[in-house]
Amino acid sequence: MNAGRFALTSPRPLQVVIPVNLCYSCYKQSTSNLSNGASVGFDFIIVGAGSAGCVLANRLSADPHHRVLLLEAGGSDWNPLFRVPLMTGVLLRSRYANWFYRTEPEPHLNDRQLFWPRGRVLGGSSAINGMVYTRGTRLDYDGWAQMGLPEWSFDKVLPAFMRGESYQPGANAFHGGAGPLPISRPNTPNPLFDAFVAAGQQAGYPFNLDFNGETQEGFGRYDFTTKNGERWSAARAFLGPARQRPNLVIRTDARLLKVIVENGRATGVEILTGRERQSIRAERDIILSCGTVNSPAALMHSGIGDADLLRRHGIPVVRDLKGVGKNLQDHLLARVEHACLEPVTLYSTLRGDRAALALLRAIFLKSGPAASFPLEGGAFFKSDPALDEPDLQSHFLPGLSTAALRLPFLAKASGRYDGHGFFANVYQLRPHSRGEITIGSADPLAAPRIRPNYLSDPADLHVLREGVKALRRVFAQPAFDRFRGPELAPGPDVVTDADIEHWLRGVADTVFHPVGSCRMGTDDLAVVDQHLKVHGIPGLRVVDASIMPRMPSSNTHAPTMMIAERASDFILGEAS
Repeated sequence: MNAGRFALTSPRPLQVVIPVNLCYSCYKQSTSNLSNGASVGFDFIIVGAGSAGCVLANRLSADPHHRVLLLEAGGSDWNPLFRVPLMTGVLLRSRYANWFYRTEPEPHLNDRQLFWPRGRVLGGSSAINGMVYTRGTRLDYDGWAQMGLPEWSFDKVLPAFMRGESYQPGANAFHGGAGPLPISRPNTPNPLFDAFVAAGQQAGYPFNLDFNGETQEGFGRYDFTTKNGERWSAARAFLGPARQRPNLVIRTDARLLKVIVENGRATGVEILTGRERQSIRAERDIILSCGTVNSPAALMHSGIGDADLLRRHGIPVVRDLKGVGKNLQDHLLARVEHACLEPVTLYSTLRGDRAALALLRAIFLKSGPAASFPLEGGAFFKSDPALDEPDLQSHFLPGLSTAALRLPFLAKASGRYDGHGFFANVYQLRPHSRGEITIGSADPLAAPRIRPNYLSDPADLHVLREGVKALRRVFAQPAFDRFRGPELAPGPDVVTDADIEHWLRGVADTVFHPVGSCRMGTDDLAVVDQHLKVHGIPGLRVVDASIMPRMPSSNTHAPTMMIAERASDFILGEAS
């Protein structure tokens, strides 16, 4: 698709087309260094300009002696809709910015195929996600260290988190103040947010001012990667300051075909731009930052993976690594929904002409309901009080699904209810179920096969069921008395544990947090070592969410950027 002609269009009833001339000049400027990338040599080639790739490009090119090429399969993020927080739902459904994947039929979810949006644009998924910024806990990263990965203890990763942050409330012992990425805490005045936090306390949970602070447990408000009413993707934060460096070349619309391995060492990449195949060499490292779906697929198409699978598809085996694509993990959510007795939800604010005005106000004035993302209220809590750490996370929204929002995970489980309402979702933070990413042919342009295998471990169903019951208790508290209408989902007919479990299999959906398919470790199924080098292939690293050995108890955007910060330390340390 020609990015110069691209305009994002939301679904009805909100029809908004941004004139391309509005931002053509900024598009032209932002891609002016993309045309001659293959004619020079490079020290580092980074494949994928998402949350990890943008951080790496910034950090590695900060040394003017390092020649860095950043390749992105998608296009530029020039359109102003990428900066409007409430346009997340539109962006998640935009084929311009999205790989538009679907899973294979899920046997434990009534054979449903789930929609898996993954970013395909400068910024990757950080350009289309919900912008929530959470890190996980000390227990998460110390757990990684205890797997034989001492470089990933909490004390070592916390400085990497902080280095990237420009925390708008001010730097402190847990937050950085001088990094390129703004982190803010919106405080949208809506009585339903206050009711959710108060109801959590009435149900016996603590209040938490900062989920990224000393403790995670409690009810409160999330931090977001926003500033002054605008989204800040990894591309905006990390590529923005680096675009004009002469030693950094950014090339969009470049599809990776394979990593070139010569005499056992990764020496370059073969890419497709338009109809032209090109081979580009790197003197030091090839770094795959293609994400949890595409990084393992790229390895397999390069001959690195389970030898039996590769031979079955006629791919020459370069390295037999049976763990490539295994260990896939994701968060799975369900929603508890209620009608609302008072007109204080998004229902009237974001309908028809009001939605269009809200969008224009957000674009030009950086204010109004579209200038923030309405999942501000949140919670981390335990399914069992005996646990050391929370194992459930929730997001609260003062509204239900609307055509203006078009958020896939806001699809009403309650049928055709059209009116004021609110909901909270809930998901298990550390699922036990494991899936896989695989390939179905030798064609590197074909979509990978995604098999999350949700709820294959019965413990996951148990914890998710308990999360639904906990949210029902929260919504039953006095703080919601003036707002609480009938329960729309699961609904009054869903009563017993068996009822809830049956309902979950029919409605549970992804939170878009896949990790783990190129696992870091020391055993036979590990794909990379603790310095993120692919086992047995010098010159090749994987740096993205796929290397996580176990899912952290958080959204995954912040941990992915942290991984890139740590990787840049390793790479620059070796280069010096």
